[in-house]
Amino acid sequence: MRKVYLDNAATTAIADEVIEEMVQTMQTVCGNPSSTHQYGRTAKTIVENARKSIAKHLNVTASELIFTSGGTEANNLILRNAVVNLGVTQVVTSKIEHAAVLNPLRELAADYGIQISFVDVDSKGLLDYAHLRSLLSDKAHKTLVSLLAVNNEIGTLLDLQKTATICQEYKAFFHSDAVQAVGHFDMDLQRDSVDFITASAHKFHGPKGIGFAYFKKGVGIKPLLYGGGQEKGARAGTEAVHLIRGMQVALEISLKDLTTDIQEMQVRKSFFIQELKALSPSIAFNGSSEDLQASTATILNVRLPLDSPFLLFQLDLKGIAVSGGSACQSGSNGGSHVLRELLSADEAQHTSLRFSFSKHTTREELLYVVDVLKELICKEVKN
Repeated sequence: MRKVYLDNAATTAIADEVIEEMVQTMQTVCGNPSSTHQYGRTAKTIVENARKSIAKHLNVTASELIFTSGGTEANNLILRNAVVNLGVTQVVTSKIEHAAVLNPLRELAADYGIQISFVDVDSKGLLDYAHLRSLLSDKAHKTLVSLLAVNNEIGTLLDLQKTATICQEYKAFFHSDAVQAVGHFDMDLQRDSVDFITASAHKFHGPKGIGFAYFKKGVGIKPLLYGGGQEKGARAGTEAVHLIRGMQVALEISLKDLTTDIQEMQVRKSFFIQELKALSPSIAFNGSSEDLQASTATILNVRLPLDSPFLLFQLDLKGIAVSGGSACQSGSNGGSHVLRELLSADEAQHTSLRFSFSKHTTREELLYVVDVLKELICKEVKN
């Protein structure tokens, strides 16, 4: 059976070069980075070299990066610090954020009584900047704005510079969950003036279980985990040296030919859109995912002209891996909170699929998917 993997927004395959570097690190580096002997110093050097390399790609200093277990931990670390350490009493976010932001905010609201304000988005998932200004005009609160750089379900892009400028105008902190952006875009955090971002290596062909949080210089950090003084006291626990090295290499590879890779993915995404439109004029695209300028080249959210609750299972039987929304919530029965927010009641009755690509996705794979969809849709219509 042919296999086609189109769920890269959930996780990407680890690059061969990354695996090789991690294996070599595990085989040759046994020391604890906190140990002062030569074994420990060797491990510490790998960790700090990785920190410097990643920081250089983001145009920040190495001291501003804290290694975490991934994006979820990084989001929790940043959001809790904003409330507990920086005195934030209002967080402005949207209803189409990732659960790794929305759920920690609900807990913080319950624990500390902070106000959560939701900025409006339109049916395409685009931010209402006039409403954002209105929410930030409330001088009674010290405010953090927390918005996805790239929406993980519909691929809509946030204008980081514009959002940061507005936040600076109203003296609000700005956090962006950039898990779907780091490794896929040329990010300059000095240019974009973001105060905090989060990233996860497994979204750009690195290993699972490793990511980082960026804290702009001058912001003190209180840890979520207490124990040793690792990560400059911001995160206790022995650093996973091989995973950190793997993340460094994965980011270097992802950014090496970034412009060419993005262009090629846009071509394939455009090709797939045209093939789907030819398959059925009733097929629609959720959010801004059809717009190559307003969305990432890696995500296309498709709404089919039918209600087929078993379509994901049927595609899986044909060897095709896609998502019905966010894979991080695939174990729940609630469906996609993003699509519920954006779609009308009638539109929400139709089956939606999230296809997410990588630089390794081929035209032949996409054509196979179209052929399978044609077969399954015809079968559903007949039934």
